[in-house]
Amino acid sequence: MSEYLLEMKGIVKQFGGVRALDGIDLQVRAGECIGLCGENGAGKSTLMKVLSGVYPHGTWDGDILWDGKPLRAQSIRDTEDAGIIIIHQELMLVPQLSVAENIFMGRELTLPGGRMHYAAMYKRADELLRELKIPELNVAQPVMNYGGGHQQLVEIAKALNKNARLLILDEPSSSLTASEIAVLLDILRALKAKGVTCIYISHKLDEVAAICDTIVVIRDGRHIATTPMAQMNVERIIAQMVGREMSQLYPQRAAGNNVSAAIGEVLFEARHVTCIDADNPQRKRVDDVSFTLRKGEILGIAGLVGAGRTELVSALFGAYQGPCQAEVWLDGRRIDTGSPQKAIAMGLAMVPEDRKHHGIVPDLDVGQNITLAVLEEFARATRIDGEAELTAVRGEIAQLELKAASPSLPITSLSGGNQQKAVLAKMLLTRPRVLILDEPTRGVDVGAKYEIYKLMLALADRGVSIIMVSSELAEVLGVSDRVLVMGEGRLRGDFINDGLSQETVLAAALDQRPAPAANTANKEPAA
Repeated sequence: MSEYLLEMKGIVKQFGGVRALDGIDLQVRAGECIGLCGENGAGKSTLMKVLSGVYPHGTWDGDILWDGKPLRAQSIRDTEDAGIIIIHQELMLVPQLSVAENIFMGRELTLPGGRMHYAAMYKRADELLRELKIPELNVAQPVMNYGGGHQQLVEIAKALNKNARLLILDEPSSSLTASEIAVLLDILRALKAKGVTCIYISHKLDEVAAICDTIVVIRDGRHIATTPMAQMNVERIIAQMVGREMSQLYPQRAAGNNVSAAIGEVLFEARHVTCIDADNPQRKRVDDVSFTLRKGEILGIAGLVGAGRTELVSALFGAYQGPCQAEVWLDGRRIDTGSPQKAIAMGLAMVPEDRKHHGIVPDLDVGQNITLAVLEEFARATRIDGEAELTAVRGEIAQLELKAASPSLPITSLSGGNQQKAVLAKMLLTRPRVLILDEPTRGVDVGAKYEIYKLMLALADRGVSIIMVSSELAEVLGVSDRVLVMGEGRLRGDFINDGLSQETVLAAALDQRPAPAANTANKEPAA
C-alpha cells in the first residue's frame, strides 16, 4: 500500500500552444497539510482544477493515484465521491438559500414522495457547525445574513458533509478579518487531528507557515521544491517562488518613505462625505469625513472591516450603491463625480475591491477589458482602430508584467492576480490625476505585489496622487506617505508616516486612546 493518499505524476496541461503545467509532481500523505505556493500564473489553480475534476481526465497528461489506485475523474462529482473537495476563492454559496440548504446543495435529504426532509437537514447541519465550534449560526436563516468569515466556515461544513478526506482551500482567507483567520486556522488544525488532509493555497505566507507541514513551490508551471516547513521560513518560500532573494518587501522612494519635497501642494479635497446604509436608513456607513490629498502623495486608508473605507472611496468615485453626499474638489474647484463616468472625465480612476463583480467584464477578452474605459480614443468614425488599440494594450501588458499569452484570451482564463493587473491597466489608460486603489494587492503574490508597489511609487513621482485602501497594516505603512485611520464610519486619525507603528494605527482604529499630537497631521480642508 502506498505511503501517500494522493500522488500526481508528470501532470501536463496545455491551453492552445501554452503549457500551463509542465510535468508537475505532487505527493500528499494522509493527515498532512501541504502549502502550495507560487506567483500568480504559476499554475496552482490549474493544478487543483486537474485534481478536482474541473478539467476531466483526458484533457491533460500524466497520472493521478488516489489511495494507490488510478483516479480518472470526468467531473467534480467523481472527485467529490472519492472524498476530494475544493473550496474556491469565490465562495460557491447561494445567498438566498438557508445555511442548511447550502450545506446539502445537490445532496438533499428527501422524504417519500420527494419532499425535502428539512428536519433531518437542519439537525445534521447543526451537528456539523457544532463540530466546527460555530453553534451560533441559525441553520434555517439565509446564508447572506452572515459575514464572509461565517460563510467560509459554511463552505467547510458543506465539504465535511460530503465526507471530505482531502480538502483543497484556494485563498480561503482573502476576505477574512484577522480574528476570522485565527478561527479558520484553529478549525483546520482540528480537522488535521481527525485525519483530514489539506492542500492550502494562499499568498499570505504567515498563514502557510502557521498551518502547513510541507511546502510545495511551483513556478511557471514547473515543480521547484518540496520542503518540510520545519526547514523553511517565509523568506525562503518567497525566494523559491520568485526565483530570487527579496530582502525588501516594500520599495522605497529616493527620499525615503516620509513626506518629501517631491510631494506638492494640495491637489484634491473631499469634504463632508456621508454615506447612508442602503438597507438601513438609520445607519451611516460614512459619517461626515473630510480630508486633503497632495500632488504626488500616497495616502493610505486603514481601519477594521466595516470601518467605512470602501464606502468612502466609492462615494468619491460616484460608485456608492446607496444615498450619499460628498463635495469633491480638484485644483481648488468643485467637480462633479456623481457617476464613475463623470469621475473618470474629471481625472479620477478607481481599481475596485471586488474585481470579479466590479472590475472585469467576464465575457470580454483581456485586451477588450483593458481598453474599455477609453474606447472612444480608438474610435475612427464607425469602427475601432484595432491596430492602435492592440499597441496600447501590449504597452500596458508589458508595463505591468501581466502574464497573458495573448490579449485575445478570455479575461477569466487569467489568474486572479493577473486579472487585477488588467483592471489596473484599464484605469491607467485613462491617465488619472487621482488614482484610488481599493485592496490593490488582494489575491496577488509577493513578487507581483512588489511590482505594483514600484508602479505606485513611479506614478507618485510623476505627480499622480494615490489613495490606497488596504486591510494589511504592514502594506499601508510600507508604501504610504500619510495614513488616514477610520472607525465606525468616522475619521479617527490622520498621521504622517514617519516612524508610525501598527500599534498606533490599530489604537486609533479601535478609538482606544487619543492620537499622539506630535505625529498627527491635523490638517483641516481648505475652505
